[in-house]
Amino acid sequence: MNARVTKGENLMSQKIIIVGGVGGGATVAAQLRRMDKDSEILLFDKCGYISFANCGMPYHIGGTVEERDTLLYPTRKFSDKYDVHIHTNSEVISINRSKKTIQYMVDGTVNEESFDKLILSPGASPIAPNVKGIDNSRTFTLRTIEDMDQINAFIKQAKPTNTTIIGAGFIGLEMLENLHQLGLKCTIVDRSQQVIKNVDEDMAEVIENHLKEKGVDVILNDGLEGFDHDGKTLILDSGKQIETDMTILAIGITPNTKLATDASLELGTTGAIAVNEYMQTTDPDIYALGDAVEVRDFLTGSPKRIALAWPAHRQAYIISSHLFGNPVPYQGNLGSSILKIFDLTVAATGHNSNSLKDEGILFKHTLLSTYSHAAYYPGSKKIWIKVFFNGDSGLLYGANVIGYEGVDKRMAVLATAIKGKLTVTDLPELELGYSPVYSSSKDPINVVGYKAQDELNNK
Repeated sequence: MNARVTKGENLMSQKIIIVGGVGGGATVAAQLRRMDKDSEILLFDKCGYISFANCGMPYHIGGTVEERDTLLYPTRKFSDKYDVHIHTNSEVISINRSKKTIQYMVDGTVNEESFDKLILSPGASPIAPNVKGIDNSRTFTLRTIEDMDQINAFIKQAKPTNTTIIGAGFIGLEMLENLHQLGLKCTIVDRSQQVIKNVDEDMAEVIENHLKEKGVDVILNDGLEGFDHDGKTLILDSGKQIETDMTILAIGITPNTKLATDASLELGTTGAIAVNEYMQTTDPDIYALGDAVEVRDFLTGSPKRIALAWPAHRQAYIISSHLFGNPVPYQGNLGSSILKIFDLTVAATGHNSNSLKDEGILFKHTLLSTYSHAAYYPGSKKIWIKVFFNGDSGLLYGANVIGYEGVDKRMAVLATAIKGKLTVTDLPELELGYSPVYSSSKDPINVVGYKAQDELNNK
């Protein structure tokens, strides 16, 4: 993108408007106030809550997180703590770049507010396919607190005994586990040939087998064609029909870019808002962050969209630092992610086979199936680690880790190794701490490194 990069300047006593809250907008507001005690900060959100733990919503629906309010940061408390003027239920509907104003609607009335700097954090919206019968009383998406409340109310009132989840990505699988925990019979449907696209097919098979062990019906290579009988009957592309009491749509999300496009701000090739290394849009006085922006892959520089919490929080720091006169360039993303699925933990960082093939990058991979800690110590459980690397230099490109214990720390080590641009031959050198309670004398990270090193030596 051809955005003008302006060196960060101290913007004391200026007026900064933030559009959208949660991980992007609320975080940048807090970061700004920590650095800048004088600027006027205003935050607008079209919903009723500006700071909440959206990743915790499935677990409140399932009852693991019992108290709804523990997911919320009270608006008044946030406003008082960070000295931010908050406007909830206030939808920003337009940006006038030449006048440096926004228009927003509240209670049907259009109002105007001026700004010196504008930060866009509009997020993304769940994809709802244009299919027959979708507007029914028993089909839901989950993105906001209001969505969560609607699902909880339906479960309480209708007392469903079974559910169907369309989409086998992160949200779909988290919702499946939590609805299963409530005692509902669960079916999950996805157009792809596997669940969770950021792991390889052989790793996905481990997940699919575990789902079936838990009594979940897994339907792959099939999609939603429509609904009948007020959503009680799902019709799939194959012609198969599923009788269901409720449906969760977890097909994916699309970035909310209307404000940006209406203001003639440039979009990237992924369809999200284009930004430079300081998160500036094509207008240097307008920044953007979160699920609505296009970022760069850390390893390849290719454009990508990543709807995760860590990037939004890091981007908030990048913006606030730039505005405060201490510019820190954004380095791109690995897309590290982790997910609990019943007894399994699934983690991925960097690239997998499909993404490397899409990039046209030649690679090798090594798969290790082992145990999380010393096999003789009670409780040792299976863990699978798959690493992807350059066939000549051994440079790490990515990793998938699946298992019943110790997955998170192995993925964290591999993500750090990729950020540090280590090779597979560096992995056996890592001193990771040994006790039979936690590992083996050679940690699985060391072992997969030795195994990958053999691949290099035998090329």
